[in-house]
Amino acid sequence: MISLPLAYTILALISYTTVFWYLFMHLISKRLVNQWFIGIVAGLGLALHAAVLSNDMLTPMGANFDVFNLISFTSGLMLLLSLLFSSYRPVLALNLIGIPVAALGLILGFAFSQSSQLRELHSTSLDIHIILSLSAYAVLLMATIQALILWIQDRELKNKQKRRFWVNLLPSFQAMETLLFDMLITGFTLLTIALGFGFLTIDNFFAQHLAHKTAFSIVSWFIYGALLIGRYKFGWRGQKAIRFTIIGFFLLAVGFIGSKFILEMIIRR
Repeated sequence: MISLPLAYTILALISYTTVFWYLFMHLISKRLVNQWFIGIVAGLGLALHAAVLSNDMLTPMGANFDVFNLISFTSGLMLLLSLLFSSYRPVLALNLIGIPVAALGLILGFAFSQSSQLRELHSTSLDIHIILSLSAYAVLLMATIQALILWIQDRELKNKQKRRFWVNLLPSFQAMETLLFDMLITGFTLLTIALGFGFLTIDNFFAQHLAHKTAFSIVSWFIYGALLIGRYKFGWRGQKAIRFTIIGFFLLAVGFIGSKFILEMIIRR
């Protein structure tokens, strides 16, 4: 007999697949897209995704933040934010990236989440700090993907290629760059709140193996802050914005995901 989480996973993947192919076929053929259909079907997939995730993450002992639950949560949040950003910017095509990412995260979370692993009892304030950090991570990951797409667009424009897939599929470079800074401002704000909340919540960074995460996060925060200041005071854009975005996220990922993966999957701690 199929378990309820497995049934929800299958239905969520059907929803994601349906909306992906609908959006892909309409964009390729340049037909008008029904945004209500995309919102409803993708929203159903996200609701089922959340139901599967809550079954593994929320326990009587507290939230289970193992690495695969984090991947599932982050991927679902990325799709939600992608849908929200595309509701006011002409960037529906970006959901062609967000949907597969959410589907992959859901599969990994369902298949590999270690529901039996020892959990620490977290305080509510610490759980809020973790959720804020994950949200900042998701938005800044989206910004990094956006920066990579901008880099590809820029190469297609400069090289004057005959077949410009991304240039033809996506909005103008300027519109995409504006969306990049929307994401950076949102992610930077969430990261600022998460760091501030963490300093008020966490007692001993060294005992809780958080010193390296905090150091990388602070350096990343300075890089994103410098980029935003440079954008509005000196007009930084283009390749400089792309480089700063990628470097900032690389440092954040090393501190956040890299250390957690090593502790859980290699050291088994």
